[in-house]
Amino acid sequence: MSKITLDKTDRKILSVLQADGRLSNQDVAEQVSLSPSPCLRRVKRLEEAGVIRQYVALLDPEKIGLGLLAYVNVRLEKHSDATAHSTARVLAPNLVTTTSPRADFAVAVAQWPEVVACYAMTGEMDYLLRVHVEDMEHFSRFMMATLLRHPAVLDVKSSFALQRIKDTTALPLL
Repeated sequence: MSKITLDKTDRKILSVLQADGRLSNQDVAEQVSLSPSPCLRRVKRLEEAGVIRQYVALLDPEKIGLGLLAYVNVRLEKHSDATAHSTARVLAPNLVTTTSPRADFAVAVAQWPEVVACYAMTGEMDYLLRVHVEDMEHFSRFMMATLLRHPAVLDVKSSFALQRIKDTTALPLL
């Protein structure tokens, strides 16, 4: 993954777009003191380089009925790849397309809508999941019917968010 060189103007553009991705090119250009054409060229270059991955609408989870946020640490079994793969094929034949428990788990996680983020981790646990659900009953169903039924899952530890202190998608532009 190559790092693109960003100058001060690129950083200003990114800062403006992180705050409001729906701004017109004209508005962005005005805020960064450029004329529209050079601003658009810079934005296109940042998009093509993958610096700007996508534009999205950020939803309020509580307003769409997803009032419970859980962080789930997952540890996978350390058995042989062949054993895990054959077990996975029996339990979830439509989801298994890879050859290792970790890869099978990653494929499965991609299919679970409750999981909005999944990270491979260092330390005692293998993965950290960010899970948005309606309530504790929904979380229990997800755990019992989905996560704990995956053949590679050995252990899980869950924590629940009590209060949102900071929640931003804006990255620091150093």
